[in-house]
Amino acid sequence: MSASDRAAFVRIAGRVQGVGFRAWTQRRAISLGLRGWVRNEPDGSVSALVAGSGEALAAMLNALWQGPAGAGVTSVEPKPADPTDAPADFDITG
Repeated sequence: MSASDRAAFVRIAGRVQGVGFRAWTQRRAISLGLRGWVRNEPDGSVSALVAGSGEALAAMLNALWQGPAGAGVTSVEPKPADPTDAPADFDITG
C-alpha cells in the first residue's frame, strides 16, 4: 500500500448474481493491481471493497458497469472507503 492509495466500497445492482460476477471482478481487480474483496448480498446485489492507485480504481469502477457476459448492471454506487481496510490481495468472501 502506498500513501496515494484510494479505496471505494461499491454496491453493484442488476443481474449480477449467477453470472460469474464475483470471479470476473476478482480477475479484473487482480489484473489492475487492486486489493480488496467482493461478495454477494442477500438482496441480489454484489458489494466490493476495492483499493489501489487512483487510476486503477477509476478503471475498475468503469469496468464494473460492463461485468461478465450475461450480466445486466443497472447501477454502480461507489462510496469512499479507507484503503487500510482492504486485505493484501483480492478475495471472494461470500
